[in-house]
Amino acid sequence: MITKWPKLVPFVVSVLTFVSVLSAEAIAEIRGSGDLGLVVERTDGAVKILETSTNRFLSRVEGLGDLSHASVVYSRDQRYAFVFGRDGGLTRVDMLKGEISQRILQAGNSIGGAISQDGRLVAVSNYTPGGVRVFDSETLELIADIPATYNDGQSSKVVGLVDAPGNRFVFSLWDAGEIWIADMSAPNAPEVTRFQNVGVNPYDALITSDGRYYIAGLFGEDGLALLDLWHPEQGVRRIIPGYGKGSQKLPVYKMPHLEGWAIAGNHAFVPAVGAHQVLVIDMNSWSEAGRIEVKGQPIFVMAQPDGRRIWVNFALPDNDTIQVIDTESLEVIASIQPGTGVLHMEFEPRGEEVWMSVRDLNQVQIYNTQNIEQIATLPASKPSGIFFTARAHRTGL
Repeated sequence: MITKWPKLVPFVVSVLTFVSVLSAEAIAEIRGSGDLGLVVERTDGAVKILETSTNRFLSRVEGLGDLSHASVVYSRDQRYAFVFGRDGGLTRVDMLKGEISQRILQAGNSIGGAISQDGRLVAVSNYTPGGVRVFDSETLELIADIPATYNDGQSSKVVGLVDAPGNRFVFSLWDAGEIWIADMSAPNAPEVTRFQNVGVNPYDALITSDGRYYIAGLFGEDGLALLDLWHPEQGVRRIIPGYGKGSQKLPVYKMPHLEGWAIAGNHAFVPAVGAHQVLVIDMNSWSEAGRIEVKGQPIFVMAQPDGRRIWVNFALPDNDTIQVIDTESLEVIASIQPGTGVLHMEFEPRGEEVWMSVRDLNQVQIYNTQNIEQIATLPASKPSGIFFTARAHRTGL
């Protein structure tokens, strides 16, 4: 046996070399999930998977249906993106493999969704047929169907769906003027608490990062509806009522969004409906603390992660502009014009850069948030929403 061993050496070396090459290739493909994100290509039914450290796209995933008003949430391990399409599609995208792992059509027209605190449930808010449907995040099996019925059987569109601590989902009923809490502690038997007469046409909502306050914007009247989730027994109360009193409202060309609302110190910054203003709210008293005049009707009013500046985009005819507000002076300190159709912004997790979709230029532009200078441009087909995996660990996103 000893005399035969040298004849085996070349074979052993070849095998070890082959295994070493395979291992090196496997290691080269290993990637963390925390540095990734998606850009929605709204007219193509596709998403592009991105990497923030290198400011580049890694892959493109097609076949996601109607993404004209798409939003995204992430599994708690950040590997899977749940994409909510306008056609009622719920698509589970594998961020590491760059492919669809599951897809269902759960309704006729949906407007967004949320993932539960424990990551096991995905809820979708629907326009048609209305209501909220809840699915198992691993299998996309239907767990619960919560019809949004009111006035003896009428069905309401559902908006402003967010996750809340305690495995709860909170959402608003556009037609009914109500806010509901669905406690999913027992997923097959959700416990629903209804708050009626909260205001006319709640159109969108937000939840504070600590999960305590749920605030719905009211499209049919001035003001906001506030629900303290620590003390739901106190009911819903109106805040900053009549902020547009005495002024003539402008036509609303695009509905403002509250999902990206801004908090800096004790102040919250929200878009004013039908006005060229950003409202400043004192969060200690929930009263108006000021107004900031801006170029147009604000859509997204978003704070950098450090709360130092607020970035605002606008509806037509000013949707080519971004304005930046200083949160100490409450003044606009910069205006830039990335191009027509600036639809969405997303800050990198620590805030050093901001990505923005510029639909009409088929671009995603990246800016340094310190000097507000453009540092990169990436091609994308009619981009809209941008969603980073860091959202997986933030309540309400």
